[in-house]
Amino acid sequence: MRPLGSTRRTGRTRRRVTAAAACAAALAALTAVPAQAHEPERRVPHWELKDTGTPDVRFRGLAAVSRNTAWVAGTGGTVLRTTDGGANWRNVSPPGAAELQFRDVEAFDARRAVVLAIGEGEASRVYRTDDGGATWTESFRNTDPKAFYDCLAFFDSRHGLAMSDPVDGRFRILSTGDGGRTWKVLPNAGMPAAQEGEAGFAASGQCLVTSGPKDVWLATGGAARARVLHSADRGHTWTATDTALPAGDAARGVFALAFRDRGHGLAVGGDFRPDQPSPQAAARTSDGGRTWRPAATSPPAYRSGVAWLPHSRTAALAVGPTGTDLTADGGRTWRTVDAGSYDTVDCTPHRGCWAAGEKGRVARLEH
Repeated sequence: MRPLGSTRRTGRTRRRVTAAAACAAALAALTAVPAQAHEPERRVPHWELKDTGTPDVRFRGLAAVSRNTAWVAGTGGTVLRTTDGGANWRNVSPPGAAELQFRDVEAFDARRAVVLAIGEGEASRVYRTDDGGATWTESFRNTDPKAFYDCLAFFDSRHGLAMSDPVDGRFRILSTGDGGRTWKVLPNAGMPAAQEGEAGFAASGQCLVTSGPKDVWLATGGAARARVLHSADRGHTWTATDTALPAGDAARGVFALAFRDRGHGLAVGGDFRPDQPSPQAAARTSDGGRTWRPAATSPPAYRSGVAWLPHSRTAALAVGPTGTDLTADGGRTWRTVDAGSYDTVDCTPHRGCWAAGEKGRVARLEH
């Protein structure tokens, strides 16, 4: 790569300052007191729905590449891609996948993406495309009837992991070093024993997340304690930490994680049943997941997705079937800012935040 001169560095710094200032202004608008009738109308950031033309599909997989480019994956083996900010969506679903449920998609750009189909036995599969979805290659098909893969996560464009519910008492980790073209199961000697009934939730593609070149976190539920597991060596050895999120039932636990660096993270979840309350449905960490502190004011209900806002050290969004919540203080307190139903949310450094969910709903955060 050509080294940057002083002029380039100055320009890059100015762009970063401008983006950070814009994000700060957007956050201030979200948390501002509504304007009085005699005041000029404020332009408050909000979710703007984008018509995908797929009202029968539920999108739990989402990969935001930029404000213009995003991928979504969902039921009926459906994968869509936009490169014009959601004005148009191209159906790029892998052929012959109509019976599969895609729950996670990881995209490197507008052409390269990896999608995960979930389910028992051979229903768990991984597909990869290098040409924007024009063609796909099935790079992994699970043959162990005891395995059930839930989530994908990549450290960079080459190295990534997928996680399965426990097999023989321990979570199973699948690894790739070539961008998802080939996969291998990692030894489980460094994985702590799973609790009775413990599993991951394939609810938003965020039960397995990374930060930096080696750190990865895994969210669990369904057992006596809702836990977060952490690995600092790309999935070879793990430590487990309890959280205060709802537990003790197959429908409760940590559903999604987000880390803005290797130290600061957020966890959301609760009880996904609509008739059940979800107290303490959010927590935060500042030590890489060694300890988790419950939010002083949590979202009012179950949340399945969470993402840090770009160019902010304190602002993040959490989404679920009953609404979107905002934190402006690093996860200490949350307030509801939208009542729409979404399952997952993802943001990019390019000020592009997207959300997706049931009935073909996909939205972009507009300023």
